[in-house]
Amino acid sequence: MAKQPKDSQNSPATSAKGGGGAEKPPGRFKQIGLVAKLVHRQSPKSIPLAVGVSVLVLALAVLGGFLTGSWLYWILLGIPVAFIAGFLLFTRSAQRIQYQMLDGQLGAGMAVLENMRGDWSVDPGVNGNRSMDIVHRAVGRPGVVLVGEGDPQRLKGLIAAEKKRVARVAYHTPIYDVQVGRGEGQVPIADLQKRMLKLPRNLGKAEVAELRYRLKALPPAMQMPKGPIPKGVKMPKGPKQGR
Repeated sequence: MAKQPKDSQNSPATSAKGGGGAEKPPGRFKQIGLVAKLVHRQSPKSIPLAVGVSVLVLALAVLGGFLTGSWLYWILLGIPVAFIAGFLLFTRSAQRIQYQMLDGQLGAGMAVLENMRGDWSVDPGVNGNRSMDIVHRAVGRPGVVLVGEGDPQRLKGLIAAEKKRVARVAYHTPIYDVQVGRGEGQVPIADLQKRMLKLPRNLGKAEVAELRYRLKALPPAMQMPKGPIPKGVKMPKGPKQGR
């Protein structure tokens, strides 16, 4: 009898351990490390600046302990405050760099919408054309927001057509539109989330759920761009602001 290769003699359990399964997503610390490498490569001064702010805050805490004699209180207060101050500055730098990398790319607006804070549901590419102009639809407490990416003049027609489609089921729900880009009347990618979060809250949670249900009944638009829309782009989230 011919001998089996050593690899084939391994048990199924051993083979399963060796690979073949889906790769695990990187952990939180690994993600922070990857972001730190990106920030250092794009902006070498950002990380030293964040560390410097942390050291400065900690030094002020030590000074407070020296002046008041309450060392334990000031140290326990200074360490977390120093960490938070440095981390917030690092996060802001990472967010700014991500926006710079996304600026001008097809699907940049979609990447921001999918990672936006708040109770939003996003439908990518609800309308578009062969010139790679595209319209996304976001639904939230303000109502319906149509976000266009592409040529400003061609987007006007696409957004107008999508507004008519949405109005058939949205009834009196407010419908806003935003164009992402650097052209006249467009919103830079770095300001898109701010613009969305500044919109008034016109609907309650039940009304938003009903609106989403009605929008599902809309047939898909006919013309769609054939280019890829990037999905799953993870962006560092900034500090949550009070609502």
